[in-house]
Amino acid sequence: MTWLTLCLALLFASWTLAAGADDGSLPELQAPSFSLPSAWHGDLDGMRERRLIRVGTAFSRTHYFLDGLTQRGLTYDLLQQFEEFLNRELETPKALPVRILIVPMPRDRLLPALAAGHLDIVAANLTITPERSETVAFAAPFGVGTAEVVVLGPESPALASLDDLAGTTAYLRESSSYWLSVEALNRSLVERGLAPVLRFAVDAHLEDEDLLEMVAAGILPYAIVDEHKARFWADVIDGLTLREDLALREGAAIAWALRKNTSELQALVDRFVPDVKAGSLTGNILLKRYLRDNPWVRNPGATVDRKRFEAVMHLFQEYAGRYGFDWLLVAAQAYQESRIDQTARSPAGAIGIMQLLPSTAADPAVGIPDISTEESNIHAGTRYLRVLVDQYLADPELDDLNRTLLAFAAYNAGPGNLNRIRNRAAEMDLDPNRWFGHAELAAAKLIGRETVTYVSNIAKYYFAFRLIAERIEERERARQAVETP
Repeated sequence: MTWLTLCLALLFASWTLAAGADDGSLPELQAPSFSLPSAWHGDLDGMRERRLIRVGTAFSRTHYFLDGLTQRGLTYDLLQQFEEFLNRELETPKALPVRILIVPMPRDRLLPALAAGHLDIVAANLTITPERSETVAFAAPFGVGTAEVVVLGPESPALASLDDLAGTTAYLRESSSYWLSVEALNRSLVERGLAPVLRFAVDAHLEDEDLLEMVAAGILPYAIVDEHKARFWADVIDGLTLREDLALREGAAIAWALRKNTSELQALVDRFVPDVKAGSLTGNILLKRYLRDNPWVRNPGATVDRKRFEAVMHLFQEYAGRYGFDWLLVAAQAYQESRIDQTARSPAGAIGIMQLLPSTAADPAVGIPDISTEESNIHAGTRYLRVLVDQYLADPELDDLNRTLLAFAAYNAGPGNLNRIRNRAAEMDLDPNRWFGHAELAAAKLIGRETVTYVSNIAKYYFAFRLIAERIEERERARQAVETP
């Protein structure tokens, strides 16, 4: 099975996750289709109260991608460090930290979603431009001196200067800074009596690396991309020639974008940037990891997590379906438990993919004493989840989503602790039938952060996998549209 096929399979899972719960906590799952986080306009104090900062980014093989089922990328790593930084700066309780919710989407939707209040930050390697600064604010830049250069392939026309682009067609995302750079070049060309460059708007799902691959294959005549990206991809993709002498924009700065009314958040980001920007120790490590020595780009078929998941995906589908769960939710739980590794063993004696105790699996309620194989382990773990629902969460007032989330909590903390958590939630005037923003607060006070983090991670994995699957499908369609005359 190819990675694209896998992601298309993920796309058709029956539930999805809609961010922006009314209580401002981590997003909740909702059927049947993805929607943006709910619109909310506020600054850092409100984000702290909501325990959530929503960050939009674009799917990319260098900045945000999946390695098997592990999120990786330059932007992803920066956001993980930012989450640690902001909780340290805000001195949040360890059991109830502010979380970063990553929302991958097409680039042309990022800034409109930010301005409309569906996101709090856009972290997508954006160049600061006057046009963008009219609608959003930019934090301190991660890097300055960026150039946008022409990259040629084996079928490209001979170019001695930028004037030779006159009358040619440039394939660009309309939302990109490259589009504006060509617009500026066209003004110069027309003033001097030359033909303008025809700008062809490609689908927003296509990233720079997709266009560069098409240039190398002779499908597109040339590409215009940031120099640091061009330098990396020219070393990865055969047939590309970087023309540093043909720069459409020089001295540009790259930064995160924020809403204009978030001065407190901007001040926090501004304090974070110096420790991670290009030239800092951390910044240099990340740049080297993803833009020089990126093993995930150079050997994309070798990821262990992906192979493990592909091998057992049908088992999640079979047993989750048998016991009435969304198979991708159960897979996300398994990833949280063991990274889907049957050889995993815990100090407490839990084994396998679902990290189940043999005594629990052998209990008559589950009745699967041998959990040494992948199939029996997934079967037993999913059946035990069903037992937890039927024995402890049969309350008709519970909706299906919260019943599953509470079952995850019971799986991690034990059904006895779940009862204590729900009772404490009621004592705190919270809703014991809702996990996010309610029972999770009682759990944090009663037993600490482990179970809160456990359920939150499952939700985040599910959310990210679903969105990335959707992005990959749309991106593949966009590539085919450009390649097919």
